[in-house]
Amino acid sequence: MASHNRVQLHLHLDCSLSYNVVSRLAPEITRAQFDTEFVAPPLCSSLADFLTRAPRGFQLMQTEDALRLVTEDLFEQLDADKMLYAEIRFAPLLHLLQGLSAEKVVEAVDHATEACIAATGIEARLILCTLRHYTQEESMHTARLVEQFRGSRVAALDIAGDEAGYPIHAHIPAFHYAIEKGLHRTAHAGEACGADSVWETLRAFEPTRIGHGVRSIDDPKLVEHLRRERIHLELCPTSNVQTRAVNSYAEHPIDKLYRAGVPLSVSTDNYTISNITLEEEYARLRETFHWTDTDLTACNREALRAGFIDDATRTRLLAKLEA
Repeated sequence: MASHNRVQLHLHLDCSLSYNVVSRLAPEITRAQFDTEFVAPPLCSSLADFLTRAPRGFQLMQTEDALRLVTEDLFEQLDADKMLYAEIRFAPLLHLLQGLSAEKVVEAVDHATEACIAATGIEARLILCTLRHYTQEESMHTARLVEQFRGSRVAALDIAGDEAGYPIHAHIPAFHYAIEKGLHRTAHAGEACGADSVWETLRAFEPTRIGHGVRSIDDPKLVEHLRRERIHLELCPTSNVQTRAVNSYAEHPIDKLYRAGVPLSVSTDNYTISNITLEEEYARLRETFHWTDTDLTACNREALRAGFIDDATRTRLLAKLEA
């Protein structure tokens, strides 16, 4: 595969800080601390256990400067990982601990993203996340930010967090607002819970994509629905093994879903907690499922088709991918 021809739709900004940027933001943190506090072990006890690593990142991202540095750091990693296009997600309301407003948080990441696109040539968009444990008001605030920043690099609304621990009800108004306003929507589901959670998410939030959705494989009717309706799955195999959504890489349903014709693509989920690059993820897919360049390019093509971008940008990126 030629250079800079990879696409990643599912990537959490606050879970992707390299040791390089952490040591700039908090020089007292040693490499050994970073490796245990920011990086999760290859097998966690659950998604909730995995998520205990996330605060280490966002606690360091509480000023406009820090947000800029972390965004620049992520683009350096994207460049090294040969990214053509990336969608970067974060929860603005996690970054208010030192007095920033949610608007200022989004503005800082948006401006940094704009500058990084110009500097690297990597195309990118931003997805704002509400979290499962948030109140109805917090979710609605997040959805309104997506609308408020329409026309910037902000492109969509997502819901992330502890799927098994919190129901979806508090978030229905935010997603209904997004539907009314014609905002792009994706949603984490079918990661810590089964196929029923994916059905519930599809009905309540009407997303065009599902974050993970790995447990969809448990329900043949759901697999057929995803294929027929062209609902795109953002799959992150290494992360799914780590959070015990699946038992092992060999048992990950990515290959079965791909062969069944479900639109899907491959992402890392994050660069730090899962300690993985897309390059390494591709190598595991080649080794485990004997995927070829043709399969990986097909996934990247599907990712661009499902990307939260205008048609002119999509056409331009697809041409670069095929080149």
